[in-house]
Amino acid sequence: MDHFRRFGPVWFVPGKNRGKYPRCHSVYLEGAGVLIDPGSDRELLSQLKEGPGVREVWLSHWHEDHLAHLGLFDDLPLKMASLDAPPLADVETFLDWYEMDEPAARQVWRKHLSKYFHFRPRRPSGFLVPGEVMDLETVSVEVLATPGHTPGNLSFLFREPEVLFLGDYDLSAFGPYYGEKHADIDAVAESVQRLSRVPAKVWLTSHETGVFTENPGPLWQRFVQVIERREAKLIDLLAQPRTRQDITHAWIAYGKARQPVDFYAVAEWAIMKKHLQRLMAGGKVRQDRGFYSLA
Repeated sequence: MDHFRRFGPVWFVPGKNRGKYPRCHSVYLEGAGVLIDPGSDRELLSQLKEGPGVREVWLSHWHEDHLAHLGLFDDLPLKMASLDAPPLADVETFLDWYEMDEPAARQVWRKHLSKYFHFRPRRPSGFLVPGEVMDLETVSVEVLATPGHTPGNLSFLFREPEVLFLGDYDLSAFGPYYGEKHADIDAVAESVQRLSRVPAKVWLTSHETGVFTENPGPLWQRFVQVIERREAKLIDLLAQPRTRQDITHAWIAYGKARQPVDFYAVAEWAIMKKHLQRLMAGGKVRQDRGFYSLA
């Protein structure tokens, strides 16, 4: 059990490669036997299952990197926010929520979901309700609604050790991800600002750094500012009319093409599409015959 970092009954379970996508970090609650987001490291999760034991699994949200090893625990109760449950029930709904409208991309992602994330249809056995506080004997857990990344995205405050789990609001240099049908850029910023005001002594995230034992300070604002930097770059790009392909392969979010290109191109476009929608709603960008340009 040397791989785990412990903050009272709250255990940080590190994912491989610093929890970078397609992996994440997990959280385990000792005594209660609750495992949150089983997408970290299959070997470590198997150790937890063998002892001290897992009694139920929670998901902070529906994304594939957070449920990659859920199959280890299919005999246990699964809980999450009701708003995020639909994509888990069906692979086509899962792809619809990512707004994958190109048949080739959908086929690539079907294979990825099966091969790398072991996706199979599931339905939660119960739901976590934002605002509820659960006494799990070893720790009290407050469920926090933090929408934007997904509609039902949850964060968790473990009250006694004063540990706050931020999930995918990971304060990384990459910035927020909001590339899905029901994501909301403005809600992301509001959720991050709200989390920054929650009193805590330790902050845990789903990716990269993972553990902050001092207040992240300027990282809160840096994380949110990525949104405006992306939008400014997109506006500069649209000084000339651009197609969807032009915008995608400018790699504003990811900085450069990553492998597999087809996989990351879907994510890049999903992020840029949210910015385009926001800019068009504000009258700053228009779309005409497949081209996007400044209004």
